Amino acid sequence: MKLIFLGPPGAGKGTLAAKAVEMMKVPHISTGNIFRAAIAAQSPLGIKVKEILDSGRLVDDETTIGLVKERLAEEDTQQGYILDGFPRTIAQAEALAGFSVVDRVVNFDIPDTSVVERLGGRRTCRACGTNFHILFGKPKKEGICDHCGGELYTRDDDREEAIKKRLEVYREQTAPLIDYYRKKGILEDVDAKPAVETVVDNFKKCLEV
Repeated sequence: MKLIFLGPPGAGKGTLAAKAVEMMKVPHISTGNIFRAAIAAQSPLGIKVKEILDSGRLVDDETTIGLVKERLAEEDTQQGYILDGFPRTIAQAEALAGFSVVDRVVNFDIPDTSVVERLGGRRTCRACGTNFHILFGKPKKEGICDHCGGELYTRDDDREEAIKKRLEVYREQTAPLIDYYRKKGILEDVDAKPAVETVVDNFKKCLEV
C-alpha cells in the first residue's frame, strides 16, 4: 500500500510511521532522510541539495520532487511506502501524481493546543539526543538524562513562539492538501490526540491492516 502521512509537527507521524513499517513491511520515506542519503551518495541532486542547505536556503520544489521521484523508483518501494513530509504543497502533490499513484492519505488530526503542549514540554539530552517530556515521559531526575547523565534542555524549535510559527506555516502551506485529497476520496482522518497505542489501533481500523 502506498501511503502519505499528513499532520502538523507534534502529531506523532514519525512514531506512527515506525509502527506502520513493522506492520506493513514497507519503507518510511521522509524528505529529511532523502536529502541526507542523496548528500551521502554525492549524486548530482545530492550535491545540489548540499549547496542549497549550506547556504541556508530551503530546498526548492523542483529539486525535492526530483529526489522523491528518484527514491520512489528504487526496488524497495514497489510494494508500497509511507511518505512523510512530502508532498507539502498542492504543486508537489500534482507532481507526485505524475510518477506514483497513492492508495491512501492518512491525516493525523490534532488541535494546535495539544501540539504546543507536546512539543513545548519536550526536553532533549545535549549529550545523547534522547527526548523526555515534562508531562508524558519525565526523567527520573529533573534536568538529567536517564541514559547518560547529560543535561536536558529545550531546543529552540520547541519553544512556544517557534512552535506557533511552525504551525502557522503548516496551516498555510500543507493543510490545503487535506481538502485536495479528501476531494479525491482517498483521505482518512485519524485522531492523533490519544496515547500512541490508541492511535495505532485507529490507524489499523481505518486502513484495515
